[in-house]
Amino acid sequence: MEADFQTVLSASRRTDIPAFYMPWFMDQIENGAFEVSNPYTHKTTTVLAEPGRVHTIVFWSKDFGPFLNGQYGMALQKKGFHLFFNFTVNSENSVLEPSVPPLSLRLNQLTQLCERFGPQAIQWRFDPICHYQDPNGIIFNNLKDFILIGEIAASVGIKRCVTSFMDPYRKVLRRAESSDHKITFIDPDLGEKIEILQRMRDRLSQMDMELLVCCEKDVLSAISDGKAVSAGSCIPNNYLMNIYGGRLSLQKDRGQRLSSGCGCMVSRDIGSYELHPCGHRCLYCYANPGTGTGLSNDGIGRL
Repeated sequence: MEADFQTVLSASRRTDIPAFYMPWFMDQIENGAFEVSNPYTHKTTTVLAEPGRVHTIVFWSKDFGPFLNGQYGMALQKKGFHLFFNFTVNSENSVLEPSVPPLSLRLNQLTQLCERFGPQAIQWRFDPICHYQDPNGIIFNNLKDFILIGEIAASVGIKRCVTSFMDPYRKVLRRAESSDHKITFIDPDLGEKIEILQRMRDRLSQMDMELLVCCEKDVLSAISDGKAVSAGSCIPNNYLMNIYGGRLSLQKDRGQRLSSGCGCMVSRDIGSYELHPCGHRCLYCYANPGTGTGLSNDGIGRL
């Protein structure tokens, strides 16, 4: 990164810092730097975290309750940091997400974030879209609350929704099949994926919200109905500059899945898979081997 570009801190793709690790995060902010270990090479680098060097801190979470209750955001703003929030709010589903708060609490958090930091600083992630089959052969997905979540998000001024389909990593498939639920994840065919995204786009457009799709290059290239579904990014440096000004690199992040269509721009992720295990235990997670207990029939969603 060129010296005259500020840094975007990503906190974090690797774990849920706002839900579980904000005291640690604030300690590192006080120290002015994070020591980050590369998850593949294990090489440690120092990421400076002074307000003059950092343009925006991008927080990722499925539970902003501890973040809001601790008033960490306002403390960071007082220090001079800009904030942006990737809030993943999926349908209530105890099979896929056994340890996230109830949907009603998450929607309340979404409202609080908009009130405190402005809806322009919040990006709703409905991610990933999952399809699965239980041991009885019944097929489910996690779309059932999509419209409800969208209506609440739109009512508080949110304009951006990012989504993608679950990636069928081998370790995820093995984990699901060996879990208490013994479910089998299903990867929909291209035509079904296109229909789902078109329905999602059409419903969100009625709410004056844009659907952005990440890491679905093949699906986007096959959509030809004349209505755009845009490629998106969870680290949108161009959008961050529109909100906050400043100068950021617009280069794509080479550490992400560019070949699959990831649009994320350069940032520094300061989380750790090993040091910061996530407590949500999401069954589809590529990072966390946790599982839930007790199969529940959450229904199949229809848009």
